[in-house]
Amino acid sequence: MRTRVVRMLSLLVVIGLVAVLPSVALAQESKSAPLVKELTQLLDERKLDSIAAKDPSAPDLFVAALYFPGSQLLVVSARYAVPPIMADKLTKKEYREVYTDLNSASIEGSKQLVMDMGADGLKPKKDESRYDSVDAGAKSMQFDGDWKKQKLDSEDDYAKAFSDADEKYARILTALIVQAKKQ
Repeated sequence: MRTRVVRMLSLLVVIGLVAVLPSVALAQESKSAPLVKELTQLLDERKLDSIAAKDPSAPDLFVAALYFPGSQLLVVSARYAVPPIMADKLTKKEYREVYTDLNSASIEGSKQLVMDMGADGLKPKKDESRYDSVDAGAKSMQFDGDWKKQKLDSEDDYAKAFSDADEKYARILTALIVQAKKQ
């Protein structure tokens, strides 16, 4: 009788762990959230609705953001075929033009566009009725918590895709923060 009770309790513990693990994978901390907060505070203080910078990781890579206070932050990172033109626009503080050029005239396959709904950093699942998304090259990811809809093999793959996107977003935000501090 005692062995049966121990087996039942063990089975319940295993079932409980299996039920909790997927939500743990989706509850990972966003690296981008504190950086978005810092960037949006800088943009608010300086009364800017856009910012752009050169990404220090490559000579032809640039980043830019459009900010809609309390609503969203649209961030693009892309390689540009003629870096001196982009550098000139940065010198002139033509940040909105840089954003537009990177979004439309970047080197094919190099663009990453982050749509941060709520301007609060990437979140791995839907928050109320909104969710963040990332377009990288020809691939688009919607972070609404539904890994099957994203045609991924597992929830772990979804968590990894989120983590990778969040890490890249954090790197881009860091370059934009450095630029915003110079304003």
